[in-house]
Amino acid sequence: MKTIKKTTAVLAVAVSAGLAFAGIVHAQQRTMSIGTGGTGGVYYPLGGAVANVLSKSLPNVQATAEVTGGSIDNLKLIASGQSEMAFTMADAALDAMQGQDKFKSKVPLQALLVVYPNRMHVVTVEGTGIEKMADLKGKRVSTGSPGGATEVMAFRVIEAAGLDKDKDMKRERLGVSESVNAIKDRKIDAFFWVGGIPTAAVTDLAATPGMKMKLVDHGETVEKMNAKYGKLYTVSKIKAASYPGYDKDNSIAEVWNLIVTGDKMSNDDAYAIVKTLVEKKADIVAVHKEAESFSLDNQVQDRSPIPFHPGALKYFKEKGVGG
Repeated sequence: MKTIKKTTAVLAVAVSAGLAFAGIVHAQQRTMSIGTGGTGGVYYPLGGAVANVLSKSLPNVQATAEVTGGSIDNLKLIASGQSEMAFTMADAALDAMQGQDKFKSKVPLQALLVVYPNRMHVVTVEGTGIEKMADLKGKRVSTGSPGGATEVMAFRVIEAAGLDKDKDMKRERLGVSESVNAIKDRKIDAFFWVGGIPTAAVTDLAATPGMKMKLVDHGETVEKMNAKYGKLYTVSKIKAASYPGYDKDNSIAEVWNLIVTGDKMSNDDAYAIVKTLVEKKADIVAVHKEAESFSLDNQVQDRSPIPFHPGALKYFKEKGVGG
């Protein structure tokens, strides 16, 4: 009987310890919200791939990609502590960090990774009479959703092209999917969208039977934009065949995208996240090819106006690149 009681006591202690350990593991489980964008853009599918890779690779982490209005919304979610990480355009992030434009106060930000360049699309279709930027005068134009940074960059492109965003056009504030639907229904004549190549909604427009999509050249605006807002933009191109039926290069302005966090993430977490995203890049590329730019070569400060997180810098330095 003594032996049985002793064994029972040992088992009870073991079970109790096991339950306590399970409670600790459960307590360590945490969710990580990633601000992305609308479902018709590139942030959302890329954010889903990032969340999947982090959830599989980091112990006790369940990352989720959140549908949002885009960069502006994402940066406000970081500021309020509702998101731990977010995709954003570099120009919007700089505005947030400085408390300018759409931000009433400064948002403490740290860059985790420079991810890929966002290309400005100025989209129209045949039959609108729009061939160049000046032809937007008097037209119905969507400049992007209120929660995204397309609007921020669109206003700067319009200004640099010598147009007044309020006086020279009838403006709508639509996301990319809504803009595509509106132009199909002839409710608008053109729209601005800054995103990766290809953007699903723009591909949908280009492939629409009976409609010929056109992209308006605007690379000449970059010099004036940089003179006023800092060296954030570069002249680039949307190459021919990037979209169905589009057979010529389009001269454009581009800006880099970042994944950022606030000022609460630990060095260890930042290190683990950045290491995972760089080393599991192939898994993300399988979802969208823009992830090819998730490379160490792009982790330089002239592509990010936001200071890199110390945990990210630790990983970069281990790999022999400077932040």
